[in-house]
Amino acid sequence: MEPLIPFNLPPESGREIELVRDAIGRHQISGGGYYTKSCETWFETALQTPRALLTHSCTGALEMAALLAELAAGDEVIMPSFTFVSTANAVALRGAVPVFVDIRPDTLNIDEKLIESAVGPRTRAIVVVHYAGVCAEMDVVREIAARHRLMVIEDAAHALMSEYRGRLAGTMGELACFSFHETKNVVSGEGGALIVNQRNLVERAEIIRDKGTNRARFIQGLVDKYSWVSLGSSYVPSEIVAAFLRAQLDAVDRFTSDRLQTWNYYHAAFADIEKRGHVRRPHVPGHTRHNGHLYYLVLPSPEIRNQLIDTLRQENVDAIFHYVPLHSSEAGRRYGRTSGMLAVTDHVSACLVRLPLWYGMGEKRARVADRVLGQLAALSS
Repeated sequence: MEPLIPFNLPPESGREIELVRDAIGRHQISGGGYYTKSCETWFETALQTPRALLTHSCTGALEMAALLAELAAGDEVIMPSFTFVSTANAVALRGAVPVFVDIRPDTLNIDEKLIESAVGPRTRAIVVVHYAGVCAEMDVVREIAARHRLMVIEDAAHALMSEYRGRLAGTMGELACFSFHETKNVVSGEGGALIVNQRNLVERAEIIRDKGTNRARFIQGLVDKYSWVSLGSSYVPSEIVAAFLRAQLDAVDRFTSDRLQTWNYYHAAFADIEKRGHVRRPHVPGHTRHNGHLYYLVLPSPEIRNQLIDTLRQENVDAIFHYVPLHSSEAGRRYGRTSGMLAVTDHVSACLVRLPLWYGMGEKRARVADRVLGQLAALSS
């Protein structure tokens, strides 16, 4: 039996241990020190944004965004159902209602044509999820948001360094959230960042991250002591996490290029079988540039998808499914509501398989592609 090809392996730049040791040597390993600031400066420079705040997770960044949006009980936030639970949890924790709309069948992003019909008198924001590192149709989203005076929040957990019409993911909403979970392109084990693109939100964002205190103003010498001034929590990561992340950020171009090589290999390998109608490959619109975050195939039926996953596992290839739709989950029914039919979401969730894709796969991608093609040929014969 050939060795296992895992679904994911976290990337290594080669400098993580060096920078973690340096962080320890600076005798401050709680958050907010040298490496936290270094990572935040990296994002502020790369994204040309007023403020980036490192967080302990993308979940934390989304919760901060919900606080900054001043969501109250009964308010509504429009989002796709095909997303991770954190997107909706952040809203529900404020007593607000996630309003789930369907996704596009091509990019699997929120269907921008369905957003306006979901807007109601209590709608306060739209959350877009840039699925698989392919940006949602942000021009249309921004037009709708402007028309109804809504905040736009980008859940860019998949999309570091992706682009939409020349604009980087994370720069097109008032707020944006990134993830550095070990499955992402750049990792710190757990970790995230909140990008604040609206200057008048910066001070409140700093207060929220510092447990509701004005500690940032104290550090800047603007007040003689800091105290509790608003709602907040402990969202800052430790310096150990930040140092690990800083080493990863230096290698982001190398990591992205390598992942795109594997993504492109898969895409070419499955072109013919898509033409025969046995699978549907990812679609990347010409006005977007993705980051090779993940590669998926949509199979004709749940039975074929599940059988493919099982047979690949028997051959030591770890392919997996993705999100269970939030609108059909127990908590989704309790805390949210749907707008219209979500047929695409239901179909995609039942029929999508994700293939192994990680930095340094090399020739292992050929083995994955060969096994998938062999199994699909057997299943369709």
